[in-house]
Amino acid sequence: MKRRPERSNQAGFTLIEILIALTLMVGVLAALASLTSQWLPNWNRGFARVQSAEALGRGLQRLMADLSAAEFIAANGKTQAPLFDGDELSVRLVRQAIGPNTQPGLEFVRVAMTADKQGPLLVRTRTPFRPLPTGAAITDISNFSDPVVLLRRYYRVLFAYAGPDRVWRNSWRNASQLPSAVRITVLDAASERRLAVSTVVPVHVGAPAFCVSAPNPTQCVFPPAKAQGDGL
Repeated sequence: MKRRPERSNQAGFTLIEILIALTLMVGVLAALASLTSQWLPNWNRGFARVQSAEALGRGLQRLMADLSAAEFIAANGKTQAPLFDGDELSVRLVRQAIGPNTQPGLEFVRVAMTADKQGPLLVRTRTPFRPLPTGAAITDISNFSDPVVLLRRYYRVLFAYAGPDRVWRNSWRNASQLPSAVRITVLDAASERRLAVSTVVPVHVGAPAFCVSAPNPTQCVFPPAKAQGDGL
């Protein structure tokens, strides 16, 4: 007499149960995909705004450091006017060289608005300092290099300059002094709206070093003629 095989005590799944489980899994994955497609673009935009704000802060800090460190340096021994030139879209100045690849000493710095295919850019360039020939100006220097983008296409910057009279001007050229302060107006590139991060940077050096030993230091620091820029 043959014995009947014993049935296993372990439970299993039927084909119908597997199909139901797969259907439920597909439904859950479809719901997750729908939710992801809704919040992922918003998350990307928010992340881009955070990155843009951080880049804006770093760029402004670098720009403010350059402006505040402007040195009262003449073109050569035959002139006493400082090498500084500024208008609404650019600033050229002389400051102590900084950075890992620079030599100790002075450097010319140019910060200017430019543009590429994606929009406006604020770019910093530099070149080592050298005395200029008689009659030459800082605007004659053209061999700037080492470009660094301070602000990208989301923003636009306008500069203004003030002397001891605290009157703001659109340019500062051919002056016997450095400006006392530089105003940085940051605009939204799309809407031209002025942003709250706009600020004013005081220039730490306002007179040449020889004013310390001048017979009349006040008149040396505040000369009566051509003390201001020409951008009235």
